[in-house]
Amino acid sequence: MSQWQEFVAAHAEGGVLDGVVARVVPFGAFVEVAPGVHGLWVTGAAPGPGSRVTVRIESIDVERRRFSLVQV
Repeated sequence: MSQWQEFVAAHAEGGVLDGVVARVVPFGAFVEVAPGVHGLWVTGAAPGPGSRVTVRIESIDVERRRFSLVQV
């Protein structure tokens, strides 16, 4: 089972996760919430790479292998 499949099997929309900001982009940040699994946190002011954050899973798109995060 891939890391993505394991993540989807273990988590659902609305779940709260701790993660690390992996990369900041103009519209938010990609947060690593499990080894090799990154979600998009859309925010106006993301902390810098390496920052620990707590986020909630807003939506999961299994077909596109994407999920979005919001601040807790």
